[in-house]
Amino acid sequence: FNKSRNNALLIIIIITNKILTDIDSILRSGLQQILNVEMSDEQWTQASLPVREGGLGFRCVSTLAPSAFLASAAGTNELQLRILPQGVRELPDCHIEPALKCWNELSGAEPPAGPLSFRQRNWDSKCTSKARSDLLTSATDPVDRARLLASQSPHSGDWLHALPITSVGLRLDNETIRIAVGLRLGTKLCEPHTCPCKAQVDSRGLHGLACRSSAGRNIRHNSINDIIWRAMTRAGIHSSKEPTGLTREDGKRPDGASLIPWSKGRCITWDVTVPDTFAVSYLSQTSVLAGAAADRAAELKHNKYTTLERTHIFKPIAVETAGAWNDEGQDFIRDLGRRLTVATGDQKETTYLFQRISIALQRGNSISFSGTFSSPNESSQKPFQTPVQAWGTAK
Repeated sequence: FNKSRNNALLIIIIITNKILTDIDSILRSGLQQILNVEMSDEQWTQASLPVREGGLGFRCVSTLAPSAFLASAAGTNELQLRILPQGVRELPDCHIEPALKCWNELSGAEPPAGPLSFRQRNWDSKCTSKARSDLLTSATDPVDRARLLASQSPHSGDWLHALPITSVGLRLDNETIRIAVGLRLGTKLCEPHTCPCKAQVDSRGLHGLACRSSAGRNIRHNSINDIIWRAMTRAGIHSSKEPTGLTREDGKRPDGASLIPWSKGRCITWDVTVPDTFAVSYLSQTSVLAGAAADRAAELKHNKYTTLERTHIFKPIAVETAGAWNDEGQDFIRDLGRRLTVATGDQKETTYLFQRISIALQRGNSISFSGTFSSPNESSQKPFQTPVQAWGTAK
């Protein structure tokens, strides 16, 4: 009897694994069709990770199923013992051992115990952590390492959580989504070609993110600055963009300043910068530490406005092209979000603010990428390159 039962169990496991693999194949094919990108096995693995782990959140069912089953079995075990009769209660669950073996292969960790085993996330997080670690370990190209590290940093994937509402500028067109996904996963975005600036552009299209001939660089910067200025206004903090009274000796001005005190009787000024994660000057740092380019750019901003800090609170806001933030910039946006919540009563104001900035970043990246195919004069005349305001209609 036991031999027949084990054979039947083996057949069930094989059939189940085949079904799960087929579902994953259909999901992967459909995702490639919808996004118009081709994904390698590594890129599909990344795409199937949660957004907080650097993925797209399209979970792979064959890797998620063991965690779901084991959490369900652990969470309902006590109830089963109460319901089942004595004779059946003592029989071992023959599905637990193969599921646990599969989970061990996916996670390489000790299973959660006690009440922690009742939650699927406690099982699944160990699997996704191993998958994320394996991706980083196998990445030998500095560009891929920088991309993976940036995708796992806080708020880099906020655009994936934003609701596509046109009236508030949160809807991205199909091409912008394709480019945003391609930059996050490292997929092929174009054929190698020559940029109008005469530089060579590879199939990943990263050159456009920092090309000085691209109109997208200014649009990306101005859009983010406009979102912050409008948020200040909504929070009841009167402010101005590029205030004339704070001009340095060389004529440089910060991007904005409050006209009323921010804290301890002092007004606040801010300056936005968008360093390129994949720039040659930053790549040696960003391939080791997420947000290294943003931290360096913020440091340069502090040096630039040293005299201004004697009379004002100065906050550099550095957001890398791959989405990583500097710590000061995040703290400022969180503080501004809390003040928005006080003014509007909406507890999600901070979340929405990060999402609007993330959307503006992806839109600017798309324009910068597209600028590598035509001359700067032709690019500047395209209607979708007009700066998109946070509460305006998306182009």
